[in-house]
Amino acid sequence: MTKPQESQDTPMFERIALIGIGLIGSSISHAARRANLAREIVGSARTPATVETAMRLGLIEEGYVTAAEAAEGADLVILCTPVGLCGPIAKEISRSLKPGAILTDVGSVKGAIVKDVSPHVPQGVHFVAGHPIAGTEQSGPEAGFAELFDGRWCILTPEPHTDGKAVEKLRAFWEALGSKVEIMTPEHHDLVLAITSHVPHLIAYTIVNTVSDLESHLQGEVIKFAASGFRDFTRVAGSDPVMWRDIFLNNREAVLEMLGRLYEDIALLQKAIRNGDGTLLHRVFTRSRRIRRSVTQAKQD
Repeated sequence: MTKPQESQDTPMFERIALIGIGLIGSSISHAARRANLAREIVGSARTPATVETAMRLGLIEEGYVTAAEAAEGADLVILCTPVGLCGPIAKEISRSLKPGAILTDVGSVKGAIVKDVSPHVPQGVHFVAGHPIAGTEQSGPEAGFAELFDGRWCILTPEPHTDGKAVEKLRAFWEALGSKVEIMTPEHHDLVLAITSHVPHLIAYTIVNTVSDLESHLQGEVIKFAASGFRDFTRVAGSDPVMWRDIFLNNREAVLEMLGRLYEDIALLQKAIRNGDGTLLHRVFTRSRRIRRSVTQAKQD
């Protein structure tokens, strides 16, 4: 696993503004403080209770009701909200962003965010869309921890005209948080994440929903005797419903493409089971195990 960089003597940023202080936002605060990346971290959240909790936990020095107040004077502004809110928030904070500031996000969809945020970025402000591929099924400011990004990938999807120095500074920021950084286009990111993250979450939600439709006595037994396969595979179904609703609505084309491929593969296995084709089942499972082991060897499990 990649080790985070040593703490810096001089902070990389004077003021970081976290717009949204859930799992990712709070973890950024923990990791940034660990590496001394900011002289000051401030934030805003949709509810006063979240702001109060973030203040109590020492995640932020100042908390604000509006995103515009939090973004005022910040040299790094990070949108840590559900995907569907990024565009409206970018519009809200547009006049608060100072020249030379870097604006970024942590959303799991990049094409829609680039489309929604870019029109509201003022001249002289550098927008670099980003996505740390790290998380748990937990949410809220109390869920964060400094090690969340250690050894995990963060993908940046800057537009072609984006200032190169701003991109490199944001890369250095995420590396200091413990991440490995890759740069790609928003379209390629969304296709990759559709199969590695979005479709698996959709399947998990579907399986749990199937259980909810079972007769009450059978549903109770499924929950009582949940084996490790059901328990582990459906863990992500405990994730934030708002966040995942927005992800599927904003990455629909890539998700639908990957679902089409999945349906074809499921139909193939369904036919093999119906026909008693053990040879085909063994071949598919062997190939799948080999790919799964490569994930483990890459230390991404």
